[in-house]
Amino acid sequence: MANLIKELLIELGEDPEREGLKKTPMRVAKAYQYLTKGYREDIDKVLNGAVFNEKYNEMVVVKNIDFFSLCEHHLLPFYGKVHIAYIPNGKIVGLSKIPRIVEVFSRRLQVQERLTQQIADTLNEYLNPKGVAVVIEARHLCMIMRGVEKQNSVATTSAMHGIFVEDAKTRDEFMHLISEDLT
Repeated sequence: MANLIKELLIELGEDPEREGLKKTPMRVAKAYQYLTKGYREDIDKVLNGAVFNEKYNEMVVVKNIDFFSLCEHHLLPFYGKVHIAYIPNGKIVGLSKIPRIVEVFSRRLQVQERLTQQIADTLNEYLNPKGVAVVIEARHLCMIMRGVEKQNSVATTSAMHGIFVEDAKTRDEFMHLISEDLT
């Protein structure tokens, strides 16, 4: 990968042997390895047996999960917050595993729509809950620093399963909980 970055620098009209750029190809290669580490992670290992039988049947919400990802169209970052809820159906997951699931999928080349759906589908598959809801709010540098150059734009996506689709009151409760500052 470092050789490709060196070639990219040349194509941009730079001298990769210039003092400030000599280590750039290796730095960029290491950065991209980190930013795409989600390809090398396995959800089973991330969950690590932290799915438990529990009779709790009220909404579980984890909101304001920070994430960073790379737009697959421009390889530019997009970042923001993920809000997740599920209603257990006999199984719960360790709360720290929810942001870890976000991390696995956000550390891949992505579009926000797919990222939202992957998180919801994974929780739905592993927990078989009564419902899952995921909302992502993100700023995309491909829209902010190039293209339309709209610095204050925020993209919002959602994915819902089960009772969050079937029952407007449940969906509304989730939306209310993620919009309020309850702390």
